[in-house]
Amino acid sequence: MAKMLGRYLLFSLTVLLSVLPATVSIAQEENKLEVLTGQLRQLLGTVGHPAVLNIGGYGLFLTDDTLRFYRQRRFTAAWLTSQELSEQGRRLLAVLRSAAEEGLRPEEYHVDSLEVFVEQLAIFKARDQLADPLLLSRLDILLSDAFLRYAADLNGGRVEAAEVYPQGWRTAPRRADLVQTLQLSLEYGRVVKVLRDMVPVDPGYRRLRDYLAYYRQLAAAGGWPQLPEGPSLDIGQSDWRVPWLQDYLIKSGDLAAEDRSADRVFDEATAAALKRFQQRHGLQTDGVLGPKTLAALNLSVEERIRQIEINLERWRWLPRDLGRRHLVVNIPGFQLEVVEEGQPVLAMPVIVGTDRRRTPVFSARMRYLDFAPYWNVPPTILREDKLPLIKADLNYLAAHHYEIIGRQGNPVQLIGPETIDWEVVKAENFPGMLRQKPGPWNPLGRVKFMFPNRFHVYMHDTPEKYLFEHKRRSFSSGCIRVKQPFELALYLLQEQDGWDDERIEEAMAGKEPLRVPLDESLPVHILYRTAWVDADGRLQFRNDIYQRDAVLYTALRRHNRKTATLVACNPVVLR
Repeated sequence: MAKMLGRYLLFSLTVLLSVLPATVSIAQEENKLEVLTGQLRQLLGTVGHPAVLNIGGYGLFLTDDTLRFYRQRRFTAAWLTSQELSEQGRRLLAVLRSAAEEGLRPEEYHVDSLEVFVEQLAIFKARDQLADPLLLSRLDILLSDAFLRYAADLNGGRVEAAEVYPQGWRTAPRRADLVQTLQLSLEYGRVVKVLRDMVPVDPGYRRLRDYLAYYRQLAAAGGWPQLPEGPSLDIGQSDWRVPWLQDYLIKSGDLAAEDRSADRVFDEATAAALKRFQQRHGLQTDGVLGPKTLAALNLSVEERIRQIEINLERWRWLPRDLGRRHLVVNIPGFQLEVVEEGQPVLAMPVIVGTDRRRTPVFSARMRYLDFAPYWNVPPTILREDKLPLIKADLNYLAAHHYEIIGRQGNPVQLIGPETIDWEVVKAENFPGMLRQKPGPWNPLGRVKFMFPNRFHVYMHDTPEKYLFEHKRRSFSSGCIRVKQPFELALYLLQEQDGWDDERIEEAMAGKEPLRVPLDESLPVHILYRTAWVDADGRLQFRNDIYQRDAVLYTALRRHNRKTATLVACNPVVLR
């Protein structure tokens, strides 16, 4: 649609040039900027909401900030010096042309229309003619609107996280007065620098952005081959698909070109390259070309580009500063990392929530550890899991180390199971709280890591260590189970007096709960990343286990249509 507007605009303005008198020179014009201010005032001074800029019978929506910007500056032009685009205007247009490098859409920032306007200005100048004030004012307005849109997208994403994911996703929106930012940027000549500074500074974002450029180059060159289905391949086997597979692995960076075999044998070099591919995609790293590996290979380069763009968008939702020292859990990656100065210093596998009981996305601060914790059974698990088992066998409570306590009172009052009418009791009228005693049977294991949040989610140990052998580890009810709780506790308490290895082991084996506040709280970020670059510079992809990529992709497409769609102009427009 934006390109259609550009072609239509070019035709309309060419016709306009053909009928303008050629006898009026630029040197004869007086008060050119005052004339332009009057034109801008006429266009913007009395417009209602929403504002649509009329361009050749079609219109483009303007942001509310664009109107506020011009009213604050009393409708003076922002990007023009008499009849020409200013240096800052030219530099802004160059930045907008490169918006795709950030995974954004240049058409959302009026680039096609702006190119036509700039071309027409050049024609006017070459003919020594005065540019039409209406053309100049429209160019100025579109540049301002483009800056404000682009700055908003860099500063907080193209779409709002809360609108895309109303449930189970909380990110603090970035607040900025972009109108004031634009005014000051123009005043001090720092338009481009201000926009560059809005790009996320984390090295992970920049590395992912670099891979986006590489994958677009692959797409422009035709992408990679689709591998036909066939029997699984292992080392030593011969198959006509091997050259196709090797071509793919070379393009994906997993196989060196000089290691391509001369025949169709699935050799050790190819198997090693396939293992690297499998590791980068969260697959079983057996070096065998099986059905799951084949399915991952056959996702097109365009699909991978979309996946990268989606994850760049999520980067823009995050706080600009994640913390010099922080903890990250990537839900689709089933991985925890402790990061210091941008580098992981501790990493371990985790277990996250099932599709039915999803782990939410949010940020909080780690504040304390609970050693030898009780497990307070959540209402949902009481209703759906535990209560039916208890009613079926009243010995279930004692056999599995459960007790019932009053919801209020200090000291804690135990409620005898014999005092409860199990025939009529429900989760809604349960007379107390069901909890499980500390011990090796406890589903929280020997320690839990607390970062208070509205979702009541925390990290904890688990007795079910065998679950960490699975590649897809979505087994919990929303909380996060860590594989190496001792190592994480040791890291968190390493600077606190008296907490060495022996003391931590003793606390984890205790029979009574022990709460240990952290001297310094630690930022915790629970994230959903299906594409990222690891510390070794390798591009990682993971499956969209909660279908959140698909939801965001739909929202981004809807947003693109909304901002780039041409509308037939009606009487309530900027003429």
